[in-house]
Amino acid sequence: MKALVQRVTEASVTIDGEVVAEIGKGYLILFGVTYDDTEAKVDRLVQRVVKLRIFEDESGKTNKSIEDVAGSIIVVSQFTLYADTDHGNRPGFSAAARPDLAVPLYERFVAGLRAALGPDRVGTGRFGADMKVRLLNDGPFTVELVA
Repeated sequence: MKALVQRVTEASVTIDGEVVAEIGKGYLILFGVTYDDTEAKVDRLVQRVVKLRIFEDESGKTNKSIEDVAGSIIVVSQFTLYADTDHGNRPGFSAAARPDLAVPLYERFVAGLRAALGPDRVGTGRFGADMKVRLLNDGPFTVELVA
């Protein structure tokens, strides 16, 4: 399981011309699931995201979490985080979990973040949809968390 956490000043997800999620300061998280991921890994990853300190404090040090800055999160499912590019020019995706495993774990991840931060602070894309994702990466600051 991977979460690519991007610190943003704003982000949005549009599907079929409709903005389905939009935030200001916070995280845009690209979330990927592989075949051996579990609910326990999801729960641990939720806590890591909530406690991750990548926002600056008054001294300019990265000491503040998403909770500390009252930020918001958008989570986008991203099976391509498990792309295999070791052979040839076309990526393979056999390490990405099938939807029957990935969807429940994605939904658990979102539910865990909503439980921790509040439902109004966590938006999503739509699993499997053709999404247009916009963001203004702050820093840029991007961190990969692996469970």
